[in-house]
Amino acid sequence: MQKQNQDPIFDLVKKEEERQTEMIGLIPSENHSSEAVRSVLSSCLSSKYAEGYPKRRYYEGNQVIDEIEIEAQKRLKELFKVPHVNVQPYSGSPANSAVEFALLEEGDTIMGLALSSGGHLTHGHPKVTFSGRYFNSIQYGLDENARIDFKELRRLALEHKPKLIIAGTTAYPFVLDFAKFAEIADEVGAYLLADISHITGLVIAGEHQSPVPHAHIVMSTTHKTFRGPRGAMIMVTNKGLEKDPDLADKIDKAVFPALQGGPHNENTAAIAIAAGEAARPGFIEYGKQIRKNADAMATALQQEGLKLVGDGTENHLILIDLTSFGDGFGTQVAFAMDVAGIYANRNTIPGEPCSPFYPSGIRIGTPLVTTRGMKEQEMTKIAQWIARVVDHIKGEQLPALKTTRRVFLKDFKARMIKDETLLAIRKEVKEMAKTFPLFAW
Repeated sequence: MQKQNQDPIFDLVKKEEERQTEMIGLIPSENHSSEAVRSVLSSCLSSKYAEGYPKRRYYEGNQVIDEIEIEAQKRLKELFKVPHVNVQPYSGSPANSAVEFALLEEGDTIMGLALSSGGHLTHGHPKVTFSGRYFNSIQYGLDENARIDFKELRRLALEHKPKLIIAGTTAYPFVLDFAKFAEIADEVGAYLLADISHITGLVIAGEHQSPVPHAHIVMSTTHKTFRGPRGAMIMVTNKGLEKDPDLADKIDKAVFPALQGGPHNENTAAIAIAAGEAARPGFIEYGKQIRKNADAMATALQQEGLKLVGDGTENHLILIDLTSFGDGFGTQVAFAMDVAGIYANRNTIPGEPCSPFYPSGIRIGTPLVTTRGMKEQEMTKIAQWIARVVDHIKGEQLPALKTTRRVFLKDFKARMIKDETLLAIRKEVKEMAKTFPLFAW
């Protein structure tokens, strides 16, 4: 019988750990969790089916599982000051779908921020998503300063009378004014869903306005700035229960049995641990350092001559506008950065002149590097490395013809993985990165 440590999968896991340790991660939706969180994810909890909710299971033998889920709910209710929370969603997209399933009938109108303006697919992106296909999706956008255009949002809301307005983003570097969202939602009688997946840790740390007094429902993933496992939670606020006393029950029934089966109990336990960690003073310090690092990174990038969408950041996230180097330049920069030991993601920018497949921006964030213990001086160094990468490949223009783009990128990538300048930067990055553990807090 083959021993566990002889399975080549374990070699790949070790290889991935080395990659994460030796490189610098700037994807704003990624983070590292504590040893305590990780330890329960491979525990015996994953062996138990627990369809239903505490004290209302469809399987026997869930006495301990009930205690774990109740404790997770209790910690989150205390942390966010909400009367109800569901910790069973498998991730953010199913959680948003559950909210929509609970509140809407096919053809009802919803409003969310357009994908090209920094919104998320599940906020009503037309045609290709559940929310965009089964509901009448009206997308709002940004003003000339790259901020959410609340005048347009109100005009659209008054015209279309949505049943649900979603306040949430995935590539928006500024503070969300939940009070303004609530004013518009209340005016048209809509439910307000606040998707705070990216900014949960900042809300807990007091570095971002809390949506709880303003929204009827709050959804968040449990990784990202929350630093828990890959999962999600749906919270019903007091305002939500005032609008609809049955709202919590509707949400629970939408998660199970409507859209999901048995919860992942190991995730539930890990969420409880992460909630306990988030209640400690050190987490507030961590959230504040995320903001300090983001400001330091933004300042350093601008000093290096790079343009930022909206001229900066107010949260954990930065969007670099690379259109001055040619439309669609984000694809080349993202790959070259990865070769140089810094991984981020290519991203559309407001008013994207190219294609979502070949966007003109780079999305970066500071949660993961902050978890590793990096501070302002490291942000300045990282910004300098990014600028060196951009400057090195600035002549690599994406062809105008779509038919030649794939050929160009295939050749570009083949050349970049051997590029001496990028590999030299990677060596510098590795030297610094290895001095910071994956979880330093």
